[in-house]
Amino acid sequence: MIGLVEAVLIELAKALGKFFLNPMLYWAIILVIVLGYKRIKKERFNFGFKIFNVFAEWKNTWALSMVTGLLISLVTLGIGFVFSYEIILLLSIVIILLSINGRLTMLSPSYTIGVTFLLLLLSPLLLEHQTFIQVDLFSQTNFSSLAILLGLFLIVEAILIMRVKRNDTYPELSLSNRGVWVGQHHLKKLSMIPFFILIPSGLVEPFANFWPFFSLGENSYSLLLVPFIIGFDYTVRGDLPQHASAVIGKSVTLLGIIVLMFAIGSIYLSWLSIIAVMIGIIGKEFINYKHRTADKNKYPFFNQMDEGLKVLATIPGTPADRLGILVGETIYRVNGQHISTSDEFYEALQASGAYFKLEVLDDRKEVRFVQSAFFDGDHHELGLVFTEQPYRYVQTG
Repeated sequence: MIGLVEAVLIELAKALGKFFLNPMLYWAIILVIVLGYKRIKKERFNFGFKIFNVFAEWKNTWALSMVTGLLISLVTLGIGFVFSYEIILLLSIVIILLSINGRLTMLSPSYTIGVTFLLLLLSPLLLEHQTFIQVDLFSQTNFSSLAILLGLFLIVEAILIMRVKRNDTYPELSLSNRGVWVGQHHLKKLSMIPFFILIPSGLVEPFANFWPFFSLGENSYSLLLVPFIIGFDYTVRGDLPQHASAVIGKSVTLLGIIVLMFAIGSIYLSWLSIIAVMIGIIGKEFINYKHRTADKNKYPFFNQMDEGLKVLATIPGTPADRLGILVGETIYRVNGQHISTSDEFYEALQASGAYFKLEVLDDRKEVRFVQSAFFDGDHHELGLVFTEQPYRYVQTG
């Protein structure tokens, strides 16, 4: 037993070292920076200032990533999921190719693991007409283990979607069908889930007859820490973003459970793994289509109103953020004055001196009072963002 413990500790140290050599780690960093700068450029175009920092897409994901990565590692190592380096390399290439255009929607496990699965399934046909790569390079793939991973990571994706906080979605302006500027939000996150798998050849030897369960015929194994990337991006115009996240999250959870059930069944009937993956891909497409259709048929939620101003966003660290003003609430009065435009809001605010008082309508249309003093360094507009004509159009008009 001492020899096994020592072997595991050595392999753990090697796996951690290889983790920082994995290009997927640095691709995730590059991707979040590029996405952040593109978003900030759009924020400045729409509102004239930056709302969220460049790494906001990663915010509030690290703790969940570590916990879910640990739980998935307990499954993959406890049961014994063995993958070759070639399969992990193929998965990494697929992730990079699907995200190279910056579309987080393609970073769902349904697509990344699903496409990898289909490529591995078709690899004998794809490789037989060329001479650069060995035809039997992926001949020892265990498809059940890939399908199980797909189900597990879909559930992780669902948790990430449902955990998005109300004020942590990304606003922008768009023209409605009637040619009026309305607000919409991007329900968007990028997360990296590090998890352990077994790789053929190493210091770790089987400790029981049933382990590893998904073996490739090797007698010893090493550990590999894989940085798996998950991303999503849903545009929400007709509802509060957190309402959409609850509906989408429940749908993706159900999809993950169904995929996982078929994947586990494929241990006994191997062809069920193909059904599991196809359900994962088609099911995710259906969820996306259903959300787009339902949202399109709704009246824009963040529209310009006759009385009051609906809060499209709050800038982190500003008085609005500290006072707990929420996206979707309505500023009804400022210092006792009725307002209906942003100009009226700022005029009433500047006339208040060192203090201000807001009357805010919450989701139940009940009034609550918010008051505070201005402090040095505070955003001069309290950090509230409203739906109006884009800043760049106003400046060039």
